[in-house]
Amino acid sequence: MTTTTAATPPTAITGQTGASALVHRPGRWIDNWNPENTEQWNAVGKAIAARNLRWSIFAEFLGFIVWQLWSIVVVQLPAAGFTFDTGQIFWLISIPSLVGATLRFPYTFMVPRFGGRNWTMISAALLLIPAIALGIAVGNPSTPFPVMLLIAALGGFGGGNFASSMSNITFFYPQREKGYALGLNAAGGNLGVSVAQIVVPLAITLGAVGTLNLPLAGWIWIPFILLAIFGAYRYMDNLSNARSDFAASLAAVREPHLWILALLYIGTFGSFIGFASVFPKLIADQFPAYSALHVGAAAISLAFLGALVGSLSRPFGGKLADRFGGAIVTVAAFGVMALGALAVVWVLPVGNFWAFLAAFLVIFVATGVGNGSTYRMIPSVFAARSGVRDAHRNSGSVDTQRKTAAALGIISAVGAYGGFIIPQVLGLSKTSTGDYSGAIFGFVAAYLVLMSITAFFYLRRGSSVAGQRV
Repeated sequence: MTTTTAATPPTAITGQTGASALVHRPGRWIDNWNPENTEQWNAVGKAIAARNLRWSIFAEFLGFIVWQLWSIVVVQLPAAGFTFDTGQIFWLISIPSLVGATLRFPYTFMVPRFGGRNWTMISAALLLIPAIALGIAVGNPSTPFPVMLLIAALGGFGGGNFASSMSNITFFYPQREKGYALGLNAAGGNLGVSVAQIVVPLAITLGAVGTLNLPLAGWIWIPFILLAIFGAYRYMDNLSNARSDFAASLAAVREPHLWILALLYIGTFGSFIGFASVFPKLIADQFPAYSALHVGAAAISLAFLGALVGSLSRPFGGKLADRFGGAIVTVAAFGVMALGALAVVWVLPVGNFWAFLAAFLVIFVATGVGNGSTYRMIPSVFAARSGVRDAHRNSGSVDTQRKTAAALGIISAVGAYGGFIIPQVLGLSKTSTGDYSGAIFGFVAAYLVLMSITAFFYLRRGSSVAGQRV
């Protein structure tokens, strides 16, 4: 047994012996973590992983909330005395997505650098900056637009959390359970968008007396962020064997199919987060009477339904992909998204809010299904490209698995840029033509192109993965 002269010596986890024994060191570091070791996993590993997953979900959930706050706040800015034009409003909506997508690249490597527990504490603490700054800025209508844009950009801290959270949880779970754990982690984050769109309108109206208390949109999340920091400090762990794999990242970048899959993920997840962020603004512009439905003293927008159904449908996309293959489900998802977008264009001149809402909910459901199926395609495609015969069930060699893990992080980052593209395209359409029809027709064309790309590369008989169910 190794001895130490430290004031707080390493402690072996009871119930294990030999090389499989976990060792706790000061700072909640764990040595010898190996979730593939059945003895270790059943004895103590599963409970430790579940505890870390719970607090990871909570921290990521808050990250998505902070990431999307400005999509809700901008609708209320005119009532608070701000006089920004349409182009400026769409920049406030889209800049958090641009920054958040970009931060996902470095955030992927923060867990190996600092430790999962430590980085969760840091990344959660960073959320205090945009939340507090928003609470201060929106309380003063004379706040200049560049300052507002900078504060909105700081909301991107919340978008970066997804990459580090997913990276951290990957190390805790065995291969056979990673899909379920990562699915829970992702769904918990995505639900933050919907919760924010429910809670913020309620808070800023119920928290005021006959007026609008817009600063509460930022202030109400401070206690929850502090709780996430404390929870990570008290209950999460760092794994000493969590290491960056730059070689695998470089290998993944050189694989052409990474960029094809990233493009598809822009179409699915990018559409989800982009439409979720802009949906409150679209309702306010097209159907102002339904922008805030009053129930007593409270006001709420039905915009939250889009993010809610999109989040809940994501696991179903993964299950369908498990059964039928991700490519065929993704093709179907893009087809439904195109039809839903066409329906939006058709119902806009009619002026029927409920038909408009139903058409958009169809789009959101399809984006959620497409998120799950596209993400499920990634390991299958990389396994097939490495020569594995049954790529749908066999993840391939260790090198292939490492490359796949790197690809998952890169693709999730690239896909998030859709959250910037969609609001910008809609804003350009509104300012140049006076309506959103041109942008939506463009989305229809893009979904049809992406549907064709998916079929050409992954369903065509002569493709590089022909004969595989990816």
